[in-house]
Amino acid sequence: MSDRAGVDGGGHAAVLDEGVGTSCGVFERVGAVADAVLYEGYLLYPYRRSSPKNRVRWQFGVLLPRDWVERDGPVTPGISGSADSWYQQTECLLRVPRADTVVRVRVRWLQMQHKQVETAGPDGRYRPVEWLRAADGATHLSFEEAVPRETELVLPLRELLLGGRTAVVGAAAGTDAEALPDGAGRTVRRRREVRAVTTVEAEPLAPELYRLRVRTENTGEVTDPRAPRTEALRQALLATHTLVGGDGLEFASLIDPPRDLAQHARGCRNAFTFPVLAGPPQQGTTGAVMLSAPIILPDWPQVAPESPGDLHDAAEIDEILTLRTMLLTDEEKAEARATDPRAAEILDRVDSMTREVFSRLHGTIRSLAPAQTRSAAERPAWWQEPGDDGPSPATDTVLVDGVPLGGGSRVLLRPRVRGADAQDMFLDGRTARVSAVLHDVDGSVHLAVTVEDDPAAELHGWYGRFHYFRPDEVQPLGDSDAPGPVTAPRPQSPRPPERPADRPEEGRFDGCP
Repeated sequence: MSDRAGVDGGGHAAVLDEGVGTSCGVFERVGAVADAVLYEGYLLYPYRRSSPKNRVRWQFGVLLPRDWVERDGPVTPGISGSADSWYQQTECLLRVPRADTVVRVRVRWLQMQHKQVETAGPDGRYRPVEWLRAADGATHLSFEEAVPRETELVLPLRELLLGGRTAVVGAAAGTDAEALPDGAGRTVRRRREVRAVTTVEAEPLAPELYRLRVRTENTGEVTDPRAPRTEALRQALLATHTLVGGDGLEFASLIDPPRDLAQHARGCRNAFTFPVLAGPPQQGTTGAVMLSAPIILPDWPQVAPESPGDLHDAAEIDEILTLRTMLLTDEEKAEARATDPRAAEILDRVDSMTREVFSRLHGTIRSLAPAQTRSAAERPAWWQEPGDDGPSPATDTVLVDGVPLGGGSRVLLRPRVRGADAQDMFLDGRTARVSAVLHDVDGSVHLAVTVEDDPAAELHGWYGRFHYFRPDEVQPLGDSDAPGPVTAPRPQSPRPPERPADRPEEGRFDGCP
């Protein structure tokens, strides 16, 4: 199905909407990842309509009518789209060497479609039913499906600098009927109109440097703002995400920006979405395509080459889900096949999977490198016990505001406003004592601390349970002890006779038994 999209501004910007399947060279190499985002959580194992979790779907990138979302007040924007909203905003940095550059923006989403099974009566009329077995033996179930939609905007940069451009990216209502074999009945698929627009703007920051803003809004209205979510979803954009690219463009990473763009990157404001560099796997802090997704991804996200196909589960693990799908009974598989065509595809792929394909799902290590002997000046960013020439958590220090912090130092906790763990926010303004300086495998540093006024601080220290903060989340206290090795005191009463056998050790670094 194809609907032409309109643009304000007298046709200055070309707009192409082919429903689904449009192809532009700049986006072809990120198609697999973008599709994984589109169907993230679409249908969850065990892929049956009767499964309770498949009655609560559509959890990512959901843009609902504003009057429904704000019935209890405005929503608080965040960087991921796991909360319902009425808009989604992406801001990113791009370098453009030529003023006549064209920017391509592709907005992708799912439109809910209700599949209703109807049985044929003796009077020739149809009546809705929950399920129906046709003459060919196939079972058909009523279910909430979804139709992929996408709109591509082709926009000259000059136009974006003059107030931006707005395009319609919604979808019309529709009804499709399909007869079942031997006149047993029919399936009727109905879609409500989804109203939405996307606005694209650009502002200059420096010579050849611009901030690009892409904002998609649901402009529809619901009949009853107090209607249940399942009803409002019929007028929503689902799994909404955006691809941005173009010839001669260079986007900067917002996760790890180039040093000269770090300040500008911090000025980008993203709401209910998380833009990352996309394309073939590579190193670097710039790229030709940005993928702005409602789920948090790293730069250069990839679908594992070992994966034989989508399983649709959020944070899916192919081997586990494949094994569990194999264990479904024949009755459960029949229900899954009748639930949704994509569920049937998953079952067919699992049932026909060869031993060679399945063996590749067991695990892959991609970070192997030849072992090297390093000097103390070239210490690796990881720590191996017992003591090598790498980091030493109990004796290392890290410089914060010109003060070396290490074991024994006192600090004031100041968690970041954005990106901090929700539990850490409760510790804002509390004082703590550093127990260790820990080096992560990615080269980052964290401080393991115990809160000073925690009644169980001594016990937590003995067990090796700590709170972890980045150096920029603490402030040195002037009365700190000089950093030095710390041995956690053992509790005097009560002292556990032994560590629980069914509980793994957490955060041990001092070698205590």
